[in-house]
Amino acid sequence: MLENGILKIESMKNRCTPEEWQARVDLAACYRLVDIYGMSDMMANHVSCSVPGEEGAFLINAYGMMYEEITASSLIKIDIHGNILDKPDFGELNYGINKAGYVIHSAIHEARPEVRCIIHTHSWASMAVSSLECGLLPLTQTAMRFLKIAYHDYQGVVLNHEEKASLLQDLGQGEALILRNHGALTVGKSVGEAFNWMHRLELACHSQLAAMACNTAFAKVAPDVLEETWNNYQPSTRRPYGLMEWPALLRKLDRMDPSYKT
Repeated sequence: MLENGILKIESMKNRCTPEEWQARVDLAACYRLVDIYGMSDMMANHVSCSVPGEEGAFLINAYGMMYEEITASSLIKIDIHGNILDKPDFGELNYGINKAGYVIHSAIHEARPEVRCIIHTHSWASMAVSSLECGLLPLTQTAMRFLKIAYHDYQGVVLNHEEKASLLQDLGQGEALILRNHGALTVGKSVGEAFNWMHRLELACHSQLAAMACNTAFAKVAPDVLEETWNNYQPSTRRPYGLMEWPALLRKLDRMDPSYKT
């Protein structure tokens, strides 16, 4: 199974529909991009994508693989009840799924079927902002997109199914959620859209921490300008996020390492 540090996994392409295979490729690409942009946490955290044509089924990472090595064939297909529907042969490693990942992702996929992709990260920037009482401040144009971001209070490692209700209530119909004392979460109607939300949220967190480190007063922006800017970033006032940059991001990966598609 191992060859020069690379985990060799038999292709799953002939075991799924073309639509599922494309979802696998996009999701594997997302894992690689999360790592490239410095948002991964070794093998912790999780990104999921619903399986086209299979209600209640979604793909998620094998718990034990680094983001940089995830491929389309290494993803595990599960249902909202946590049953494994299909997974590759990992040999003696016999990887399964992260239970906390299952709890968070199954809750959202079940409650919001329009959501195709969910990204949860523990980046240092999002963890730092999640621990601040002030939360995310609208200091920059990028951060103003998150003027009305939701928050979910920390209740321990997300292993309890009873937390699903409050998680869903806090997320509402939004696209981004700060998990207090924990990290960040974004959702999208496509993998590219969810990644766009997370990438911008990460930038907003980084810029806030850099500004706070300067220990000087922040430049103020008028409330009406904040509101107008927030509105300009909403899905109802612009094209869906991800449509333009996702193909370019895939080209970036193809130049760097196209093995995500295997």
